[in-house]
Amino acid sequence: MTTISPLIAGNWKMNGLTHSLEELSELARLLTTGEAPRALVVVCPPATLLAAVAAQGASSGILAGGQDCHTDASGAHTGDISAPMLADAGAQFVIVGHSERRADHGESDGDVRTKAEAAIGAGLKPIICVGESEAQRDAGEAESVVVQQLANSIPDAAAQHEVIVAYEPIWAIGTGRTPSLDDIRQMHAVIRDSLVQRFGGAGETIRILYGGSLKPVNAREILAVDHVNGGLVGGASLLAKDFYTIISAV
Repeated sequence: MTTISPLIAGNWKMNGLTHSLEELSELARLLTTGEAPRALVVVCPPATLLAAVAAQGASSGILAGGQDCHTDASGAHTGDISAPMLADAGAQFVIVGHSERRADHGESDGDVRTKAEAAIGAGLKPIICVGESEAQRDAGEAESVVVQQLANSIPDAAAQHEVIVAYEPIWAIGTGRTPSLDDIRQMHAVIRDSLVQRFGGAGETIRILYGGSLKPVNAREILAVDHVNGGLVGGASLLAKDFYTIISAV
């Protein structure tokens, strides 16, 4: 089996003010004084804090990421942020296609694919989110929905450029509910098979993160599941102690 270095990404969502950087300082202290982390650590703050996170995290190995990007590199798009702008602010990663973006802003798989292409064009590594709703899972459609999202959301450029897939069952995000370990194992195996079928050897090396109520209490067992190459962490990434516990669970 191909060895993939794990990655733990924190998605702060629409949370975080200047004082939140104190939590980043504490995370940096934990990462540099405790046992060396066995995973890449990425923090995706709101855009207002991105440059500060990139600068402050550099000395402790914390990498910065954006939470979304526009499909265009520049233009008359008031309020939007382009991939080159994120890179200019110090980002190395960007989340695209998060279920909240898909739901709140009506983003299609095609939109997500174009954003991922824009990210790659700017030198960023896109974290491409996929996942089924509760209704889709109850209808037995979870795997087919995710496979279709993968096919339509991941650009062909993933054969030559680094992309990351994040599987987030929508019904588990922020609800405290999590799928069983068998459910996670089965879905991650399906995702891996889909990636290998499309990209061959390159598909064997793409990180597949799990997200959806990933917390200190369940991180160790979830991160040990086959084909789980790290996690996309929501609320628990806002507190240094909780996020460090998850990172340490790798």
